[in-house]
Amino acid sequence: MNKSETTRRNILQGIAGGTAILAVGNLGSSKLIAQEVTVKHAKLKGRIKQSVSKWCYGKIPMKDFCKACVEMGIGGVDLVGPGDWPTLKEFGLIGTCTPSHGLTVGLNRKENHEECLKKIREAIEKTSEAGYPNVICFPGNRNGISDEEGAANCIEALKKVVGLAEEKKVTLIMELLNSKVNHKDYQADHTNWAVDICKKVGSPRMKVLYDIYHMQIMEGDIIRTMKENIEYIGHIHTGGNPGRNEIDDSQEINYKAIMMALTETKYDGWVAHEFVPKRDPLTSLKQAVEICDV
Repeated sequence: MNKSETTRRNILQGIAGGTAILAVGNLGSSKLIAQEVTVKHAKLKGRIKQSVSKWCYGKIPMKDFCKACVEMGIGGVDLVGPGDWPTLKEFGLIGTCTPSHGLTVGLNRKENHEECLKKIREAIEKTSEAGYPNVICFPGNRNGISDEEGAANCIEALKKVVGLAEEKKVTLIMELLNSKVNHKDYQADHTNWAVDICKKVGSPRMKVLYDIYHMQIMEGDIIRTMKENIEYIGHIHTGGNPGRNEIDDSQEINYKAIMMALTETKYDGWVAHEFVPKRDPLTSLKQAVEICDV
């Protein structure tokens, strides 16, 4: 496990307009006051709503990062909790995916349900109050449990909380990760397994977080898979393969073609950049935004 994966796990456990927004009142309040700031906004086509995971840019102060995001035309920041939301609102950004419980100990075991569901419920409530769209969840590692039993336990748990998600207009998203390179033994390592859970939970508020980098490693056939399952995809992550670095021509995934295919579907969710830059981080992020602005 590399340093970047450790950082992401620790974080999980623990549209920009012409003005900036300053939050007032309690944390997560939807009451906002617009204040003029001098931030030059990129003019994007906007057919793909773009976000970015802050953990990949940990050394950049949050306010500087948000300002840069606005200037690039990015509309949200991924995997940040309520402590960072006032800063997002100050810059007119949104939290596109809220953390909840941990990645390796998840919903695939009944003994984890109480603790995981408690954290998911708390995340749903706070996300709804802020007017944000998604809360992430995980099955966890297999640790000897079969895919059939793990799926059944996930379905049982998610049915207990999806009603709250529906009421609060928040979507639960289960992330797909590779178990070959980065997340050994992780159970949601194939699209069909997680999509079948969504179908059996039977709610439009239960979807999959389709991580292109991870699924390139496990399955390939990205465009066909996304199109066939677009009804159950609620959020998307990017990353170059191999290495989970820049999404440019230095790696094997054709992101421009994938984004073009995505515009042909009814997908209206976010595409969040989740790669670890090897070069100047904000230059690489800007390049990724331009690649995906099709």
